[in-house]
Amino acid sequence: MVAPSPLRVVAVTYSPGTALDGFVESLAEATTGPTEVVLADNGSTDGAPERVSAAHDNVRLLPTGGNIGYGAAVNAGLADVTEGWALVSNPDVRFTPGAVDELLAAAARWPRAATLGPAILTPEGELYPSARDLPRLSTGIGHALVGWAWAGNPWTARYRREREAPRERPAGWLSGSCFLVDLAAFHAVGGFDPGYFMYFEDVDLAARLGRRGHLNVYVPSAVVVHEGGHATRRSPHRMQKAHHTSALRYLSAQHPGIANAPLRGVLRVGLGLRMLISYVSGRVAAGAPFQRGADELD
Repeated sequence: MVAPSPLRVVAVTYSPGTALDGFVESLAEATTGPTEVVLADNGSTDGAPERVSAAHDNVRLLPTGGNIGYGAAVNAGLADVTEGWALVSNPDVRFTPGAVDELLAAAARWPRAATLGPAILTPEGELYPSARDLPRLSTGIGHALVGWAWAGNPWTARYRREREAPRERPAGWLSGSCFLVDLAAFHAVGGFDPGYFMYFEDVDLAARLGRRGHLNVYVPSAVVVHEGGHATRRSPHRMQKAHHTSALRYLSAQHPGIANAPLRGVLRVGLGLRMLISYVSGRVAAGAPFQRGADELD
């Protein structure tokens, strides 16, 4: 009997600390199948990736050569596998038992799915809105302008789809912090765009997969807990700049050509001003609070 091929799991590390231990340990309970964990390391200095890879036979370290960004590091971690499924995850994610097997089971139910994402909880028990519509100007502007002050506004609610109960469904895009991906579809669209250092690389990937006829499916029966905020706490201004720069890159690409040049100029000014305000206002930087909790998961 031929043993099943290990599931490739890619985690991008950048001095992840002890969070990486919990990631690897919880992964062992998340699937009954074998896994091969690749730590695509963007220049860690805390020794955690080296320590964890040395302690586990199924974990190996892949230095990327520097802090090349999230999407580019994932591309490196998936470069040598072209078929089947892979799991992409942040290293500060904790899997609940059976979570990865739930995603794999859902993949069989959705043959057109290219990505499948779990329900993502914060350590405080909030349900992160990880399955959203693709951003449009109508919702994006309202969400950016008033979301931080008016959490229940209609633009944020429409974009995040927080007024509907969690259910298995297609979404515009799924959070890149944890998702299962079809490798053939991923490579067919060129993987992540390395032009995004952080943020919006998952939005861009989902949009390109969608144009190929693939689906991005939310699977709330699979649950993970994501601590989040490591990079933001270390370099808050740098991360705010990356977020707003990536938003501009994505939205500008949706409105190309000379005729849309004035619109792209307005977007540049508006996002630049919001970025500057986020430097001095933690409330603006945090954005709209989440509206649902773990108790709403079936």
